[in-house]
Amino acid sequence: MPPSSTRSVSLGLLLALLAAPVLAQSDAPRMPPLGTPLPAPTDRTQRAVALRADYRYGDLLWENDRTAHRIYGQPLEAAEPPSGSGIDSWGKNVVWPFADRQLRTGDQHAYHGEGLDFYNVGTARGAGGLGIWQDNKLWTSRNYVRWRILKSGGDSADFTVDYDPWPVGVTRKVWETRRFTLPLGTQFTRLVSTLSSDRPDPLIVGIGIGIGRQTMGSGGKGELTVDRARGLISWWGPEDGEHGRMGIAVRVEPAMIADIRDDAENHLVLLRVTPGKPFVYYSGSAWDKGEGGFRTRAQWDAYARDARLDFTVPGAGR
Repeated sequence: MPPSSTRSVSLGLLLALLAAPVLAQSDAPRMPPLGTPLPAPTDRTQRAVALRADYRYGDLLWENDRTAHRIYGQPLEAAEPPSGSGIDSWGKNVVWPFADRQLRTGDQHAYHGEGLDFYNVGTARGAGGLGIWQDNKLWTSRNYVRWRILKSGGDSADFTVDYDPWPVGVTRKVWETRRFTLPLGTQFTRLVSTLSSDRPDPLIVGIGIGIGRQTMGSGGKGELTVDRARGLISWWGPEDGEHGRMGIAVRVEPAMIADIRDDAENHLVLLRVTPGKPFVYYSGSAWDKGEGGFRTRAQWDAYARDARLDFTVPGAGR
């Protein structure tokens, strides 16, 4: 080969190599504007954690290497009314825990390099909160009142909370103990709910995904996918400016489904439940700029539909 040809090939190869990183990064999400970076983590290992934020009215935080969440404690009811018992989900783009450091900034709705909270729960059910469906209305508890962290800092986050009795219509009261378990490597938290009542007749439980203005600064309602055979309702949130989108999913045991419908604030899957008998369901979430690589509705729906989930009730058959 003539020397000029050799130089031409070498130059072409060099240009291709220089362009490769640019092409590889072209599919990377565009992140929100960066505020003041969070304090550096002391440990960057993948681990699942659960903790109660006493400094923030008792918010209870849990996260793994892919997703992060919180529920609200009783002190918040007086500090920031109205406060509800829905489940909040945060986007994260690091595999180590960040939510505690993010919340301590007092600016958790901004992006500080590791994730952010832009999903707006309000009084809705958020990402898999529940209530009792009666008289064409969802009756919901106030914020959790007692908690017990069972496991934190290893391969799963595991804790329980109690909700004090709340009225269902004018003739009934219901109370709940709920266990949350989030292992590493999944978008789904496993929830085991035990609902008790002052009456023995069955309950219709509504598990919801909040709709309406559910992302900060966005008026869209997002897109819903329903697969009753899989016990799935999956929501792909609206584009919220530079924040991006949240995907939320609820999976239940299909045989328990009584109906799938909406109320003013939520997409709901309604289940037939016996008081005192625990049941299992799952709440999943993802950020389209975060861990897990879910950039489209189709990717999120496929994951939520096909995830292998265990609905076996603890202690059943023993």
